[in-house]
Amino acid sequence: MKKAIVVGCGSYIDSGYGCPGEWRCLKAAGEGDGKFEEPTHVVGFVKCECPGRATAPNVGMTIKLSEVKPDAIYLSSCMVGAKPGCPYSTPEEKAAFIQEKTGIPVILGTHEYK
Repeated sequence: MKKAIVVGCGSYIDSGYGCPGEWRCLKAAGEGDGKFEEPTHVVGFVKCECPGRATAPNVGMTIKLSEVKPDAIYLSSCMVGAKPGCPYSTPEEKAAFIQEKTGIPVILGTHEYK
């Protein structure tokens, strides 16, 4: 089974703007829906906190503490499709930065659930 870390938008999670934090992403991963090509074990869920500088180090710490290297890192659908978007960086910039720092592929989005 593939392993993944999901990164969610802390602002959306904390304020309840249509993202309760994890259940939609975890459901999609477990069922192999959305951007997950097959059922996937989520080994970590990291909240991106504004302005996002600590996101890559927090992902790295999650990998270290879980002692499991994920096959992929997913930016949650709330991060990718947020309206209004993040004022600090685009999802593509976040993905490139995380991938550069971890060497692990970063996928934009997790699910299509409403």
